[in-house]
Amino acid sequence: MAVAQHFRLLTEQQVQSLLPMSDLIAAMEAALARFSAGEVLQPVRTVLTVGPTKAYFGLMPAYVPNPGSLGAKLVTVFADNPSKHLPSHLATILLLDPETGALQAIMDGRYITEARTAAVSAVSARFLARRDASTLAIIGSGVQARSHLEAFAEVRQLTDVRVWSPKVLSRERFVSDVSGHVSVSVRATSTAEDAVRGADLIVLATSSTTPVLEDGWVAAGAHVVSVGACRPDQREMDPALVARARLYVDSRAAALVESGDVVMGLAGGLFTASHIRGELGEVVLGRVGGRESDDDITIFKSLGMAVEDVVAADLVLRRAVEVGAGTELTL
Repeated sequence: MAVAQHFRLLTEQQVQSLLPMSDLIAAMEAALARFSAGEVLQPVRTVLTVGPTKAYFGLMPAYVPNPGSLGAKLVTVFADNPSKHLPSHLATILLLDPETGALQAIMDGRYITEARTAAVSAVSARFLARRDASTLAIIGSGVQARSHLEAFAEVRQLTDVRVWSPKVLSRERFVSDVSGHVSVSVRATSTAEDAVRGADLIVLATSSTTPVLEDGWVAAGAHVVSVGACRPDQREMDPALVARARLYVDSRAAALVESGDVVMGLAGGLFTASHIRGELGEVVLGRVGGRESDDDITIFKSLGMAVEDVVAADLVLRRAVEVGAGTELTL
């Protein structure tokens, strides 16, 4: 006789209300440390290329013991979605009972993907950026740009924010949208170079498949975060910059097969695998050193990991149960 599974359904709005950025940054710092300590069971994601537009479909499972959380994210990137009034990036997260495998929750993963990516970047800034870093350049003006501004404001005292993206209207809309929600001055620039010159925090949040950041623009002491270019044939950064900077990643295993900034640098003989100084979680744990001087350029190449999604979703579910959020359903 079949036994019914009772689970909770949570919308994007409910997820967002239960996941403030400050709490998420703390959760991501702990998740990164547990991953690099070998406490997480997580394969490199499975990726399918879908249809003539080469859309992206990824499956990302993870298991974290003690306290246990088990789940998977299904994520898609369909570039034509905006013309259909849908976000290009969509995701759904499933949580399972780690003791029985029974379904515990289904929740929208779009916001979690957006927010946890920025939270992880903020962890990298906390551990790798100069303590006095205050000027932020953002290349891109989409949801990741907004989330990164929010997250970086949690870990550094920002005094100047510059943003650039190819479309004038997009970058001006970004400035208009965020200006009433942050205490720092935010301005659009006419070129990417204008945004980056003199910045000590640089975020690349683009859909570009070719470099958008030139080596010569980056000042000594800058910390660069790259969250785009997540396929082995894509790059966001000038190869010369990657070669001369101190390079950190979220997962060595993933970076060596998924990150074009790493894969193509290795294939071109610009550096060897040992050029990756370490995983961010190893820096958090104190097993790997971060910047050695104020003049070091540090890079964090973020690909995103299932453990980040599962830990964030588990935090959402626990809070949803506490306050009675979401809809209880039976399967």
